[in-house]
Amino acid sequence: MTIDPAAASSSDPLPGEGDGTHVNAPDLQLFVFALFFIFGGITSLNDVLIPKLKELFTLNYFQAMLVQSAFFAAYFFVSLPAAAIVKRAGYMRTASIGLLTMMAGCLLFIPAASSATFGMFLVALFVLAAGITIVQVVANPLISLLGAPQTAHSRLTFAQAFNSLGTTIFPWVGSILILGTLATVDPATLSGAALAAYRAEEAQVIVNTYLGLAAALAIVAIVVFARRNRLQDVHDRSGSVLASFALLRRPRFGFGAACIFLYVGAEVAIGSLIVNYLMEADVLALPEQVAGQHVPLYWGGALVGRFIGAGVLRVVSPGKVLAAVATAAIVLIAISANSTGAVAGYSLLAVGLANAIMFPTIFSLASEGLGRRAADGSGIICMAIVGGAVIPPLTGGLADASGSLAFALVVPAACYAVIGGFGLFARRRATA
Repeated sequence: MTIDPAAASSSDPLPGEGDGTHVNAPDLQLFVFALFFIFGGITSLNDVLIPKLKELFTLNYFQAMLVQSAFFAAYFFVSLPAAAIVKRAGYMRTASIGLLTMMAGCLLFIPAASSATFGMFLVALFVLAAGITIVQVVANPLISLLGAPQTAHSRLTFAQAFNSLGTTIFPWVGSILILGTLATVDPATLSGAALAAYRAEEAQVIVNTYLGLAAALAIVAIVVFARRNRLQDVHDRSGSVLASFALLRRPRFGFGAACIFLYVGAEVAIGSLIVNYLMEADVLALPEQVAGQHVPLYWGGALVGRFIGAGVLRVVSPGKVLAAVATAAIVLIAISANSTGAVAGYSLLAVGLANAIMFPTIFSLASEGLGRRAADGSGIICMAIVGGAVIPPLTGGLADASGSLAFALVVPAACYAVIGGFGLFARRRATA
């Protein structure tokens, strides 16, 4: 059953997923698209924040990747509680909670800059990511609800395009605001009070960026809370949150959750290394800020690919498409790792295009047939995003041990190989 929002007053709640309906509500779809844009953009800022903190605190690659570990660890700890909040408070109220938590994380950059310590930045990033986790647990099943089940793959891919729009715009702006102010001073030559003063001054640049984000998030949270009664949510409230893990016994869902872990880890690992990779003498030998301005090409590929993929997924089996793009990612990584110059640089950036439909397709394939347990499934899958906390440090550690960023790319390539296998496994539609 499809509900025409014009047939109801603005104060009347729309039916939720639990009664087997879906909702035709373009205004709510725009709201969800905005959420995807916001949390995607803020997440991608880590790609320009990492080289900044690496330079500021003279870190090796493994240590620098702890930025992603602190950020994506929040998905492991917060996803299931977020799913529980959705079941009790509903989608819109939970989205408000997530946005306010994101705002708090941005504000924590103030004491982080005051202390000029790497650990405090990691704490701020964890809180910021906790808010993003809550918002994402809301957004993924909600976009599936807002339309016909038959087009859920396509609709989620289209929503992810707005995520990619954020990940394309934010790093470009961030490279100007955050990387553009790097001083010519080498912090390795400083010590004592001089080093502390340098770190505090450069850290303030980061603070100013995140304060602007905090103000924007406060406005969005107020708008969302004002619409908290727009959607009536009906969920399966039986059982404890931990009972959600029973879903992992379903082979399709368990395999899909594992692939979310690997996909996010691979995508984040590549995105985190791109700036340093493009700076290498045998790749493009770019200055830091210029290399940072190339990051949007990686995320922009995902943006273009998701608009294309939204159409392709309407006519081609999602599983087959997933297997094909995973194979393409492996080929591009192999080309990059075994070449130099522009070919090495731009073939790695092109992996973003191959990434385009992976997350939404894995998510929707794994979630087929969950019905009233969609919120539970979203919590587990978002929990699997903790791969972004595990795979990047492994990649960075391999780069440190081998002395080669190109060799370290074997880690994300292995992740894509497993994802390709899931595409073939899930190429047929699941039964309820």
